[in-house]
Amino acid sequence: MDMKLEVVVVPVSDVDRAKDFYTALGWRLDADIAPDGDFRVVQVTPPGSPASVIFGTSVTDQAPGSAQGLHLVVDDIEAAHDELAQRGADPSDVFHDAGGVFHHGGTDARVPGPEPQRGSYGSFLSFSDPDGNGWLLQEVTTRLPGRLDSATTGFASAEDLAGALRRAAAAHGEHEARIGAEDPNWPDWYAQYMVSEQAGTEPPL
Repeated sequence: MDMKLEVVVVPVSDVDRAKDFYTALGWRLDADIAPDGDFRVVQVTPPGSPASVIFGTSVTDQAPGSAQGLHLVVDDIEAAHDELAQRGADPSDVFHDAGGVFHHGGTDARVPGPEPQRGSYGSFLSFSDPDGNGWLLQEVTTRLPGRLDSATTGFASAEDLAGALRRAAAAHGEHEARIGAEDPNWPDWYAQYMVSEQAGTEPPL
């Protein structure tokens, strides 16, 4: 049975302030429903994310600001830093962890700058919402094998699809150079390449 992470609930003290903060980041407003004065549900979705964030009144008994270590994945950590800064999120500087595997809790073992080899999964930044709920951005440029369902190929946005097509086009150019001829079956080759890239399997020859 598939179990897809669909929603994360974030505890806030001021619903309108949180709504203004997250929508200012460019997150899509999906719903703002208040069936009565004691219950309100606001749902927002980060760009390109299959999972959404809910906050509101009487949606959680967690203390405002207690959600920590919420992760967002980006493919360019420095560009993400600049965008967050422009949108008023006051992000930390980009960092990597001294341990080199994930990152320590809080600000322990943070080393300034992106991962030296700019390896996938190795570079981070952090920011907090007005209540202090803590978010981290992690740069992922290449997925490790087996991290995606080999039976499913999907793209969260037109931008993601366009990026996959560009990578397939570049790889296909190298393929045609190897075979010394134009490949009339390039649509099939593109499709096989894009599926293998997501599944972490060997690309077509």
